[in-house]
Amino acid sequence: MIVIHEVETFTPDPAGPSTLLLAGTRIERVAPGLRLPSGLAHEIDGSGLIAVPGLVDAHVHFAGGGGEGGYATRTPELPLGDAIAGGVTTVVGCLGTDGVARGLPALVAKARALAEEGISTFVLTGSYGVPIVTLTGSVERDLMLVREVVGVGEVAISDHRSSQPTFEELARIAADARRGGVLAGKSGVVNVHLGDGPAGLGLLRRIVDETEIPITQFLPTHVNRNPALFEEAASWARRGGWVDMTTSNVPAFFARGAVKPSTGLARLLAGGVDPARVTFTSDGQGSLPDYDASGRLVGLGVGRVTTLLDEVRDAVLREGVPLAAALGVATRNPARALGLRRKGVLAEGSDADVVLLRRDDLSVHTVVARGRLLMRDGRRLAKGTFEP
Repeated sequence: MIVIHEVETFTPDPAGPSTLLLAGTRIERVAPGLRLPSGLAHEIDGSGLIAVPGLVDAHVHFAGGGGEGGYATRTPELPLGDAIAGGVTTVVGCLGTDGVARGLPALVAKARALAEEGISTFVLTGSYGVPIVTLTGSVERDLMLVREVVGVGEVAISDHRSSQPTFEELARIAADARRGGVLAGKSGVVNVHLGDGPAGLGLLRRIVDETEIPITQFLPTHVNRNPALFEEAASWARRGGWVDMTTSNVPAFFARGAVKPSTGLARLLAGGVDPARVTFTSDGQGSLPDYDASGRLVGLGVGRVTTLLDEVRDAVLREGVPLAAALGVATRNPARALGLRRKGVLAEGSDADVVLLRRDDLSVHTVVARGRLLMRDGRRLAKGTFEP
């Protein structure tokens, strides 16, 4: 057991000073003034710290991604140390542009490797390409038969790299994901990559308007990539849909009008968007290609999962967003979008994923994942198998 004494607690809602009792892989108690006989548990003094849920990064290319600039631009796999450094205790893996050399068996294998090393992992079936390539022959079967699969993605639209799916194709993917999710007790959410194309969210709006598929079946991502798409996403969120902002970016994107997620969150809240509809994800280990107007690659970066907490911190310290709202976009909200019922909250019965932040600068002090200490007082206690 682990006991964290009298720590300012955000569940992510503010809960005041509390003591947290972690027993095995679950949270047993969150209560003020809780006392246990000395010696029964590993004890941590919460003075000067803030306890928050372990961050949930719902869009990570943890088996590597990229390749838009040729074979040498394939990005490396996610090391466990990056997740620990960023306070990320749950990652959801996906494929992107490359669904050929990067395959679902490798994605699931990497998920299981990271789980053995100490964090919680899930995956999305499919990639940019349509028709969807799956593990078992269908989206529905993957959701029902593969434990790690919780949804579909990232399916690309409004992008010169997408397979240009039709209304009927994308509606069928969403319908299959919804049915499989219902039968498996999973969300079956469809993560939709949005490019800079002028169609924007138009295809998704049409599906919601013309079919019985609910707006929450989709999780459109990269909505902060340009000003027009950001405004379109704000309207989508006001209708009750999810919107996801990507925290990994390169300077060239901002020069062309990309919206910094922390700034975007403040703008969405000021515009009346329910903060519960907003998520941040890192696009960690994904390539960040920079194309000119003709579609020629002119630059390339790599996403980092550590940017997730960076943008939460900036939302609070630079934009004045309340801490609870800023935390929600990287904890409870993505967990709800993906149907991860025991993730993203500090509550009795939830998974024992707890991060302690320093009160003054919101830097990571301690990380507990599934009841195991991975970092204590800024010092890593765990490492990936091949990390130095």
